[in-house]
Amino acid sequence: MQQLEFFSVPSPCVGVCTVDEKGYCQGCMRKREERFGWLDMTPDQQRHVIKLCQQRYKRKMAKNKLNPDQKTSAIELDNPQQDLF
Repeated sequence: MQQLEFFSVPSPCVGVCTVDEKGYCQGCMRKREERFGWLDMTPDQQRHVIKLCQQRYKRKMAKNKLNPDQKTSAIELDNPQQDLF
């Protein structure tokens, strides 16, 4: 039996809708399919996508620390998405 949901899962969108070289939104770290299908997902699926976004952001930040010569955009340094994590 599935548990009743009283509150919808808020969209992780922060209004920074640009895509990086891997196809992830630089604001929320979602893939195109995850962004466009957000409203059709169940709350469990939405929470799973948010977890994936957290992991993607951490990997991206770790990669930037390993490669300090890489230019980091202001969006990545001051990512408003982190308030949701």
